[in-house]
Amino acid sequence: MKQLKIVLALLVKYSIRCVFILSSILFKVNTRKITFASYRSDHLSGNLLSVYNEICKRQENYQFIFLLKKFNPSILGKFQYVLHLFKAGYYLATSRYFIIDDYYLPVYTIKPRENTDIIQLWHAAGAFKKFGYSTIGKDFGPSEEYLKHIKVHSNYSKVIVSSTEVVPFFAEAFNMSKENILPLGLPRNDVFFDDERSMHIKDEFHKNYPELENKKIILYAPTFRGKSHATDKNICPLDLKQFINHLEPNYALIVNLHPYCQNLIDTELYENEQIYFMHGKFDIQALMIVSDLLITDYSSVIFDYSLLEKPILFFADDVQEYMQDRDFYYEYESFIPGPLFKDSVTLAEWINFGQYDLEPVIAFKNRFFDHVDGHSSKRAIDNIFL
Repeated sequence: MKQLKIVLALLVKYSIRCVFILSSILFKVNTRKITFASYRSDHLSGNLLSVYNEICKRQENYQFIFLLKKFNPSILGKFQYVLHLFKAGYYLATSRYFIIDDYYLPVYTIKPRENTDIIQLWHAAGAFKKFGYSTIGKDFGPSEEYLKHIKVHSNYSKVIVSSTEVVPFFAEAFNMSKENILPLGLPRNDVFFDDERSMHIKDEFHKNYPELENKKIILYAPTFRGKSHATDKNICPLDLKQFINHLEPNYALIVNLHPYCQNLIDTELYENEQIYFMHGKFDIQALMIVSDLLITDYSSVIFDYSLLEKPILFFADDVQEYMQDRDFYYEYESFIPGPLFKDSVTLAEWINFGQYDLEPVIAFKNRFFDHVDGHSSKRAIDNIFL
C-alpha cells in the first residue's frame, strides 16, 4: 500500500511538473495575478477571504484566480481533483502571488519561478497538535520514503502565524527558516474586533434560529481525527445523546464538525430540539461570536476563541492514544486553558453549575497573540506585497 501511494504521488508530481514547465516556457509571470488556492472549501473563506477583502479595499488593479476545490472521494470527484491539479500547475507558473491556507500538493512538486511568491496563511491558529515534519514517524505523518519524493510544506516564501511563541514550531513543521515566518496575527480574526460585523452576524444567526435568541449557546467543535481527506475512521467523541439528556433546557448545543468529516452523527439526533448541526451554514468565526462557551478536544479553535475571552471546556477521553498517533507541541493537560472532562454526564453537570474561571483563557490569549487589535489583514497585506 505504501509503495502504491508513492507510485501515485510520483505520477501526480511529474504530471503537474510537466504542466508547470510547459507553462513557464510559454508564458511570463503576470505581475498583477494573485491566485488563491485551497482544498478546504469550494468557496473563499477564512484567512483567504479576509486577505482578499483587504486587497479589494485598496483598489489595486489585480487579477484574481480562485482554485477552490474541496476533495470529493467519488470517482468523478477524483477525476475533477486531477484536473484541478493540472490547473494549479499552470497558475503556479504564471502568478505573481500564490496564496494557500493548508497542505497543497502542487506547491511541493515544482521549483517556483524567481518572480513568484508562495504565501502560506495556515488555517490553524497557534501551535497545538503536531503537523508537517513534526509528525515524521507518527501514524499521522509522512514517511521518510515519501519525503524523498514529495518535499511536503516546501517552497513557501512567507508564512503568517499568530505569535512569536509559535514561530519555532512552524519552522520545525515546515522545515524552513524562522526569518520567513511572520507573527502578524490571523486575518480571519479581525471580525472579532469589528462590532458592526459581529452584530450583523448575530442578527443573521437569530433570523435563522429565532428560538435560540434567549438560550445559552454551547459550541461543540471537535478536531479532525482522520488522515488526509479520509473520513471513514472518524467518530464524534462526545456522546451527544447522553450529554443533552443531562443538560438544562436553557442551553442549546450547536455542532460544527471539521470540513472533512461526514456521516458521523446518529440521524435521530437531528430531531432533538436542543441540538443544531451547522453543516457550513455559518463559518467557524461566526459560530464563535454567537456562542457563550466552547467545548473541544484537540482543535486549534481554542486560540481563536480565547480572543473572545469566553469559557473553554475540553472533552477528551483518548489523550494517550492521540499522543501516539499525532502528539502535541505542549504537554496537553497543563497547556489547555480550561477544565478537562472524560465523560459526557460530568461535562453536562459542570455546565449546568455554571462556574467559569476566565483567567486561564485571558492568559492563554496574551501568550499566543502578539497583536490583539483587528488589523491582522492589513499587516498581512503590507508584508506580503512589501
